Amino acid sequence: MAGGHIGPAGVAKERAEQYQGRVTFYVVIACLVAAVGGAIFGYDIGISGGVTSMDPFLKKFFPAVYKKKGLAHENNYCKFNDQGLAAFTSSLYLAGLVASLIAAPVTRNYGRRTSIIFGGVSFLIGSTLNAAAVNLAMLLLGRIMLGIGIGFGNQAVPLYLSEMAPTHLRGALNMMFQLATTLGIFTANMINYGTQKLEWGWRLSLGLAAFPATIMTLGGLFLPETPNSLIERGHLETGRKLLEKIRGTTHVDAEFQDMLDASELSNSIKHPFRNILQKRNRPQLVLGIFMPMFQILTGINSILFYAPVLFQSMGFEGNASLYSSALTGAVLASSTVLSIAAVDRLGRRLLLITGGIQMITYQVVVSIILGLKLGNNQELSKGFSVLVVIVICLFVLAFGWSWGPLGWTVPSEIFPLETRSAGQGVTVAVNLLFTFIIAQSFLSLLCELKFGIFLFFAGWIIIMTIFVFFFLPETKGVPIEEMILLWRKHWFWKKIMPDIQYEQPQGT
Repeated sequence: MAGGHIGPAGVAKERAEQYQGRVTFYVVIACLVAAVGGAIFGYDIGISGGVTSMDPFLKKFFPAVYKKKGLAHENNYCKFNDQGLAAFTSSLYLAGLVASLIAAPVTRNYGRRTSIIFGGVSFLIGSTLNAAAVNLAMLLLGRIMLGIGIGFGNQAVPLYLSEMAPTHLRGALNMMFQLATTLGIFTANMINYGTQKLEWGWRLSLGLAAFPATIMTLGGLFLPETPNSLIERGHLETGRKLLEKIRGTTHVDAEFQDMLDASELSNSIKHPFRNILQKRNRPQLVLGIFMPMFQILTGINSILFYAPVLFQSMGFEGNASLYSSALTGAVLASSTVLSIAAVDRLGRRLLLITGGIQMITYQVVVSIILGLKLGNNQELSKGFSVLVVIVICLFVLAFGWSWGPLGWTVPSEIFPLETRSAGQGVTVAVNLLFTFIIAQSFLSLLCELKFGIFLFFAGWIIIMTIFVFFFLPETKGVPIEEMILLWRKHWFWKKIMPDIQYEQPQGT
């Protein structure tokens, strides 16, 4: 055959209609346990903002911020602007960025479970250091260990969920990660609300992160490996038996063959990070970079990290600000449940586009209210304060059923097996890089841009909504090992994808 390929071609034939199986209890339990990795990520996002607004914590580690906070004439938008305080929040994400790139070869060569267990242990160490911190150095070391845990967990858990889930419910089961994240945020907010009046409340808030870390570590010890990972590492018989078990049927020939084809190509690739730059992987790489970047540039992390600080900047009292941030956490968790119910029925594109349009609207409304009613040294009236909280909750609701879960789900399902670990490593690294940038710069941006910070994020949401409309094909119902064929049908990506080249049969 002209143009014969000297190596394996990977998955070159659609077999989706031949896939059989059902959702087994075994898969549901495995996905629930694995998704606890998301709870760890969410707990930290939620706990950081609350702790950094607690007076005993500020007095001990950031006395300059505590003093500035108490000045009545301090500019509303600048009272918490401190790079050291920002570093407490953002150091974790910089450590996670580096760890996620290290986690990629570990996940590929030693399995998804190994990374999940290592992530849990690292987070356990970090939470212990934070709870016992006596100085800033010990506090930051604990944050770095937490970051390593998040880097490994966020790299492995979405992959684990995507590979374990049956095709027709992959979106919903993958979103268990985001649901656990949102429940972690909500739990953290409620804990902050309960510990804010205690002198040592910040220690309790930081130390309780050990609870989900313990579940993740112990759960990882008992979880099965994914059949995709077993087959990729040469354990064909074990992989086949596990596939039959999680699908609840022995008729898994089509799905098993797709995994064999994918693993054959995967094992011929010795340098996944180099291979991911090839033209056949260009669409996945672009989306694997832009989806997590856009997810952060919605501005959601700024609201979740600094919700208590943000609400205090608007004139809310301490109790009211923590209560308001707990409310946003509850809204985020409930909206993710809506997304789980809708994603495999309505598809990824519809949720992303409609969610984007709604988020743009709410960001603009908040900026108008703050621009007109909140000056540098004024406070919002009670009526407008309530209105701001309602609009922010609507924004969180729109994010929670669109970019929140799908910013993780889409990248985890689009990469072929040979670059899947590397691709997820890139996705997590980009997510944590932009999380770090926003976490480090948000308080300064709030001080400089004031109410314009919300227009800044609204502009980015316009860009990402247009991007999804033109460049993201619908992945609903496409088997994970046949995703490579999807790009050849897309109006833009088919111009970039090289032709499929098959192995030349012997004797021709």
